[in-house]
Amino acid sequence: MPSDCISYQESGYFTPLIVDYLNQSPEVESLYNHFPNLEGFKAQIAEKKQQFPLAHRATLVEELKKQYAKLNATESLSNIELLASENTFTITTGHQLNLFTGPLYFLYKIISTINLCKELKINFPEYNFVPVYWMATEDHDFEEINFFNYKGKKVRWNAEVSGAVGRQSTSGLKDVYEVFAQEIGHSQNAEQIKKWFKEAYLKHDNLADATRYLAHQLFGSYGLVILDADVPALKQIFVPYIQKELTEQTTHQQVLQTNELLKDYLVQVNPRKINLFYLEDSLRERIILEDNQYKVNDTELIFTQSEILSEVKHHPEKFSPNVLLRPLYQEVILPNLCYIGGGGELAYWLQLKANFENFGVTFPILLLRNSVLLVTEKQAQKSDNLKLSWQDLFKNQHELINIKTKEISEFPIDLSIQKDHLSTQFHYLHKLAEKTDASFSGAVKAQEAKQIKGLENLEKRLLKAQKRKHKDQLERIILLQNELFPGKSLQERQLNFSEFYIEFGNQLIENLFEKLHPLNDNFTVVKL
Repeated sequence: MPSDCISYQESGYFTPLIVDYLNQSPEVESLYNHFPNLEGFKAQIAEKKQQFPLAHRATLVEELKKQYAKLNATESLSNIELLASENTFTITTGHQLNLFTGPLYFLYKIISTINLCKELKINFPEYNFVPVYWMATEDHDFEEINFFNYKGKKVRWNAEVSGAVGRQSTSGLKDVYEVFAQEIGHSQNAEQIKKWFKEAYLKHDNLADATRYLAHQLFGSYGLVILDADVPALKQIFVPYIQKELTEQTTHQQVLQTNELLKDYLVQVNPRKINLFYLEDSLRERIILEDNQYKVNDTELIFTQSEILSEVKHHPEKFSPNVLLRPLYQEVILPNLCYIGGGGELAYWLQLKANFENFGVTFPILLLRNSVLLVTEKQAQKSDNLKLSWQDLFKNQHELINIKTKEISEFPIDLSIQKDHLSTQFHYLHKLAEKTDASFSGAVKAQEAKQIKGLENLEKRLLKAQKRKHKDQLERIILLQNELFPGKSLQERQLNFSEFYIEFGNQLIENLFEKLHPLNDNFTVVKL
């Protein structure tokens, strides 16, 4: 089985903007800094090295040590210590605090990040590269993260939530655990899954701590550093940028200008006048500027400009960046070279370069995370028996069935030869019609169209008849494609890692580390 299944550009699962970015098309050249290749990383290192202050490194290291105080984390702590040095840089991915990691691509993001650090260390041995998972602890869309899928069923956590999800209490997850534990059985791998779930969610008080514990269990031995940036010390570094956003509405102006450059694409996010939330334990609401006053949406909180700037100075932890300002916060507090994300994430990052320049912050390299199709030995054998390539399986199902019906038919279903022959015959009639009147010419055209239409209808009926004749083989193709693309969607967006871990254990993660090459822009097939 080939490891590289299909290029991202040919897979059909990425937008024109991302395809143009991967192709380094001139249309998007102004939207990014350096492209994700070794030459780009060399230039990015030189640029970031000049900019990132040692004082920020010291604050970052101190804060990370606090966050790791309760974890047995030898490899991660070694990497945290390295961050104090000016020859150390981070590679960062971010993800929501999905219950029990959510969809499979959580793993792919982090493994891409760790593997890229290894590759960069080989190519630039004089520098250190630390993989960072930025936990989206300040998000507030609980409905996006309160479930995961297991064998076609939703495992859901129902709770009343307000404010940032990282601060959300884990109470109520004991019931979820009991339902899930019954579902997965008692094999050795199932017991490991239960242990991880129980230790993460039943022994930690909030969702941020639970997610840190779980991600550390999966990837701590690879030196992953997990960051919760919802803390006063790190927000203090960001104070000047918060103040500029409040007083100048910088992001709104710059992103709107960039959106003009993106008018031929689907714009991912539209900016607000102020791209900040006001944050307390049970509150995360937009800050709105009206009549020279700063109001917190759906509350009675109102500030004058001097009052809100004072609030920022003394309580920066009460200000939370939205989706367009969070990337800036990340790059201000981390010595970061590259952000690794999915197609949707990169689309909104591509809206931000001008805003970074306006704030005087180096724009990071943007790298599309590895995408994976996990295939069992049995499924691979079925694919071979059905003479399916991986390119076939990525096709639209209707298109795939039509192609395969024509391939396995004992005779050609395409009536193009007959249509060409018909056109040749009518060519004589058209010449004849030129010597008569317009009414005869019209009759010839109508008759030609009618007979071509008749052949097309016969072709459709012939295809339909062959589909009935080869129904069993075509149903096996449909069944296999539906297994690999559940809900006619990418597997990595639907399934949870537990479904594969229970069957394959650590082989799952070991195979992913071996097969994923972050600088290759191919959808990877991993055979288990």
